[in-house]
Amino acid sequence: MPIQIETERLLLRQWKESDREPFHRMCRDPQVMEYFPALLSRSESDERIDRCKALIDEKGWGFWALEYKQTGEFIGFTGLNTPQDDLPFSPCVEIGWRLSPAFWGKGLAIEAAQAALTFGFEQLQLEEIVSFAVKDNLKSTAVMERLGMIREPNTFEHPALAEGHPLREHCLYRLTRIQWSSIK
Repeated sequence: MPIQIETERLLLRQWKESDREPFHRMCRDPQVMEYFPALLSRSESDERIDRCKALIDEKGWGFWALEYKQTGEFIGFTGLNTPQDDLPFSPCVEIGWRLSPAFWGKGLAIEAAQAALTFGFEQLQLEEIVSFAVKDNLKSTAVMERLGMIREPNTFEHPALAEGHPLREHCLYRLTRIQWSSIK
């Protein structure tokens, strides 16, 4: 059964058919995709939704669609995921987010991510949650820091990107359940 989480302004929910078009627009937006290797085609963005939806159907949780309660509109996604790439710190559970630029700077990424962290630590009883981003992605790393996550001193090269790719160098943030308990 898919889990749904409600915050003051947001609903973290299973994906709907009506999310496909606004998600595709987000995945074609150069601002949103600045730190990703490429803009996504419609079929690629649909595949991402299908994968997120299937994982939520299977486990009950994952990267949830993010709905702005005041208007009912889809504004992005936030949630937890087990990365498929062979990362230097695998196995792990990551927290991630992506929002439409119209909703940046309103504290919504923090609000949604805090709800996902609470779910991960309280319901799933995870010992640690990680997050990672291209080292120059200051907007995402600022969210990680506001969540209380701790940056690892060394960067790593993301294995899904070719050697020499300008986005390959990533930074890693971690948050343990004990650390989270002291700041929540």
